Amino acid sequence: MPVPSPVLYPPFNIVRLSHVEYAVADLDASKAFYADLLGLQVTHEGNDRIYLRALEERGHHCIALVKSQTPGVYVLGFKLFDEPDLDKAAAFFEAKGLPVDWVERPFMGRTLRTRDPWGIPLEFYVKMDRLEPIHQHYKLYHGVRPLRIDHFNMFSSNVDEAVNFYNEMGFRTTEYTDDQKTGRIWAAWMHRKGGVHDVAFTNGLGPRLHHTAFWVPNPLCIIDLLDIMSTTGYLDNIERGPGRHGISNAFFLYVLDPDGNRIEIYNSDYQTVDPDLEPIRWDLKDPQRQTLWGAPAPRSWFEHGSLFEGATTAESDLKSQPIIAP
Repeated sequence: MPVPSPVLYPPFNIVRLSHVEYAVADLDASKAFYADLLGLQVTHEGNDRIYLRALEERGHHCIALVKSQTPGVYVLGFKLFDEPDLDKAAAFFEAKGLPVDWVERPFMGRTLRTRDPWGIPLEFYVKMDRLEPIHQHYKLYHGVRPLRIDHFNMFSSNVDEAVNFYNEMGFRTTEYTDDQKTGRIWAAWMHRKGGVHDVAFTNGLGPRLHHTAFWVPNPLCIIDLLDIMSTTGYLDNIERGPGRHGISNAFFLYVLDPDGNRIEIYNSDYQTVDPDLEPIRWDLKDPQRQTLWGAPAPRSWFEHGSLFEGATTAESDLKSQPIIAP
């Protein structure tokens, strides 16, 4: 199935991805990982939840950690352009028979909660509490020095259908991998904010969250983080990297938080703002698609993911696989 033509005038205007809410078993352990190790800044802390932001972000939070007996992912959040877009988004999801709820959310204005056709919990908003800028408060920079949340990658049992749905919402495909035997899309990267992606879809048991990614100033930040993790009890949390992707051209590292959620540390992709930019195609068997240089991805990278609250997973019928490290 070919990549669909971009929808340049979508039914509502998504600006960018915004935030993720994780259910975590041990709030103190999660805080130690995200704040003390990675370097995200705590913006609010209560008995059962912690909110954090990255160093360049003005919004109140990009991650919420909520104490729970069952770890998982509660919601993925996206910022819309203005208030009328919220009502347009509600009409869009309602017309497709998907749930539409208006919810009260801490530190956020009017918020629409819904799900995509596969059950991924989504929320859309326009206004979030603004905080003072801290990007020049260099005494706060530690860990991997995260600047901003960059993207979500999801496992999907049918990437073709996922691409079509998110394309309809205005996400534009920048790169994709197809399977020559079936002509189907195995993975795709789609953006709103002008980078390589805000969302990506990878073939597999889905829906599950493959990873959340954070942008850092330079590759040396990643090397520093590896030194810190290897000497502070987090060596086993290093899953893959460092290396450079062929897709996106990004320098990367993948680590696991205390609940097993995968976090990508990410740097140096490219600009994609031109509306007529043609997507780049990669063959599934090209070893440089996933790793331009560096060790091949381990099996866990293709199989392990985080469950979305309330979503039912399904196996993909596309069984083709790229190169997997022994």
